[in-house]
Amino acid sequence: MTAASPAPAGATAPPADAGLLIPISRSAGPLRTVVLHPAGGGLGPYLGLAAALARYGPVSGIRAPGLLPGEEPDDSVPGMTARYLRLIDRLESPVGLLLGWSLGGLLAWELAGRLAARGERPRVVMLDSPALPPAHDGRDGRDRAALRERVIDSAGTAGHDTELVVRTTDAHLRALTRHTVRGGHDHRALLVSCAAEPDAAAHLAHWRTVAPGLRTVSVPCGHFDLLTPPRLRTTTGLVTDFLRDTGPAGPAPASPIRPAEEHP
Repeated sequence: MTAASPAPAGATAPPADAGLLIPISRSAGPLRTVVLHPAGGGLGPYLGLAAALARYGPVSGIRAPGLLPGEEPDDSVPGMTARYLRLIDRLESPVGLLLGWSLGGLLAWELAGRLAARGERPRVVMLDSPALPPAHDGRDGRDRAALRERVIDSAGTAGHDTELVVRTTDAHLRALTRHTVRGGHDHRALLVSCAAEPDAAAHLAHWRTVAPGLRTVSVPCGHFDLLTPPRLRTTTGLVTDFLRDTGPAGPAPASPIRPAEEHP
């Protein structure tokens, strides 16, 4: 059957957005993890961390629409949250951990709030995720272009059409400039903040106003370092420490690295 052929009579068409939910590891275990894409839309940045998370149970990822021909990217956080909630509902068991870096952590937080409304309480890990619109709006065009290129380089979208990656990245950057975290919830949650970023203190302060019980950890690195060597080992240790401290989740990896500074 060619791509243009109609489906056979009685066949069930795949659900819309089915290609956005990607199984990363099908390992057995009590903790189902979902990782949410950062700005740019790919899942490549999580592969190193996912190897550790797979020790606890299955790991799935949600990539962004817009990276394949015929897809339209989302440019609002509420729109992405609503779409991804429908994807999570297709999983075989409830999500125990929502994790994301940058935009992905913000999406994890907002999704957890939606799940709380119906009695589900996954843990949340946000890796240097913004609570406020980014402070780059006043930069000149060259600075904005440099930021976009840095996001694209780190987004895990190798192999995708460059034009589609740029369009998706621009949509995500627009989404971030329009979104301020307004609502809190009391899920067990961890925020890893990059102290080297100039607006880190402002984001931390706002997170604490909406989520007083949020566990926060500051690490001495930049935003784009958290999921790459050598900082990846520190990040993995922080995440596995959090899982160990907040409840049963299977075997804990040995010898986690502790941060230079921790704020309870």
